[in-house]
Amino acid sequence: MNQWDIFLAPYKQAIDELKMKLKGIRKQYQSAGLSSPIEFVTGRVKPIPSIIEKASQREIPFDRLSEEMYDIAGLRLMCQFVDDIDTVVGLLKSRNDFEVVEERDYIKETKESGYRSYHVIIRYPIETLNGQKFILAEIQIRTLAMNFWATIEHTLRYKYDGVYPPEIQNRLERAAEAAYLLDQEMSEIREEIKEAQKFYSEQRSER
Repeated sequence: MNQWDIFLAPYKQAIDELKMKLKGIRKQYQSAGLSSPIEFVTGRVKPIPSIIEKASQREIPFDRLSEEMYDIAGLRLMCQFVDDIDTVVGLLKSRNDFEVVEERDYIKETKESGYRSYHVIIRYPIETLNGQKFILAEIQIRTLAMNFWATIEHTLRYKYDGVYPPEIQNRLERAAEAAYLLDQEMSEIREEIKEAQKFYSEQRSER
């Protein structure tokens, strides 16, 4: 096992544990016959080349990675509705198995590119053979529309190295506005959607 494997092992463990716990929230809502604010959960450990590149850009010494790079372990929580994001943030802040150390609201304070998401940085304890170790992890909470836009923008950013041609920039901004309007429209008919989903689930369970 090389040094990177040793360094990243607690982060991989954290992702596995947190995914299980956060998916558990969804199951608890479903078991209670309630609509879950969490649609689904994904997680990943940042690839080594990305860690090295970001450390170089931000001038983070390798012996300070665990203290200064908060997104080596990253999770995404997808929500159907914008209002669900506040509910999820409240759930995260009320937990006793990790500590929320920072919040970044890119929904109220949308980035210039059009990026919208709510970021929560947590301090999570991992049990290792050498005792308890705390790591930082980032949880991004988004609607499905926000995530679709962010995924496409992330891909294009790599293609153009972050410097978009004017036409692409304009289209991304219009797409961000369209995603925002979609979220607003879905929120307006939220109750109708939830009733339809409940009816559909009941019909399937009876078959």
